[in-house]
Amino acid sequence: MSRSTASRALTGRGYVAEEVRQRVQSAATRLGYVADALARSLKQRHSPVIGVLVSDLSNPFYAELAAGAARRAREKNLGVMLADTAGESDAERSAAELFVSMRVAGVLVTPVGPQVTTYLASARVPTVEVDRYFAPQLADSVTVSNTAGARDVTDHLLRLGHRNIVMLIDEASWTTGRDRIEGFRRAHEAHGLKLDDSNVVTTGWNSRDAALAATSVLARRERPTAIFTTNNVLAEGAWRAIHAAGLRIPEDVSLCTFDEAQWMTMVTPEITAVSQNAHHLGDAAAALLLERIAEPDRAPQPIELETTLVHRASVGPAPGLPCDPGGTRPERR
Repeated sequence: MSRSTASRALTGRGYVAEEVRQRVQSAATRLGYVADALARSLKQRHSPVIGVLVSDLSNPFYAELAAGAARRAREKNLGVMLADTAGESDAERSAAELFVSMRVAGVLVTPVGPQVTTYLASARVPTVEVDRYFAPQLADSVTVSNTAGARDVTDHLLRLGHRNIVMLIDEASWTTGRDRIEGFRRAHEAHGLKLDDSNVVTTGWNSRDAALAATSVLARRERPTAIFTTNNVLAEGAWRAIHAAGLRIPEDVSLCTFDEAQWMTMVTPEITAVSQNAHHLGDAAAALLLERIAEPDRAPQPIELETTLVHRASVGPAPGLPCDPGGTRPERR
């Protein structure tokens, strides 16, 4: 049969009688035929693949995000090319250049700065920024309600009488960090309190850095009654520091976090967390990218997904407040 008929049967684009399609696909299977993706991408201007560029695959959050994106792509018969930048801007640029050279149909990126999105836009590659955004004028974005989530968990602590709450945060300049600090601040203001800037502590990126920072704040003359970490990696470091100091959770210090991980339900007590569904985040970002690929000239669209505060036993009333008969302590004004 003709090359055009065989092509339609193999790609699924265009009409081919079902009997012919089955014959062609059966022959391809017997021959071990695999389409030349590079040749196809040259002809069609892009390949049936999307790029997923994340900051740290060792972090369960980013691994779940990538899995969600991959599942959506798979449902649409698209492949996925995955790159891990370890949060380094040079590695991010190199991966983006590779994606462009491979003519990917579009890119999902958890950016560490505006440069990667600016570069992809200049190469006319459809792009969606995920988890945080730097270039809303150039790309779609999918994030979570960082301000509301941080406000909700802080409000919960304040209602339990905590007045010396330390926030441990890895960065304060990206949208994630800025918005979570803003939620922390707004909750204090709603209770008529002024946030002490010394209670927002920048830690570094890994659990070891977080443990060192937590150890330092726990050694303060006025020890905090609660620690709020802004991601699951920092929560692990704080948890280790509290136990290393011989303190009890939540009797001596309450612990809560933004961004839960599986280990938080495997320790005693289990950890209170603002849950953001990373798998859903990746899925929603991939769906938005497919829309962008279909309509490359429409205006950039931001999407914000809601978070959920999951109450667990690591948060209790502030030490020193009397319990009522029901076992709770009144809110301290």
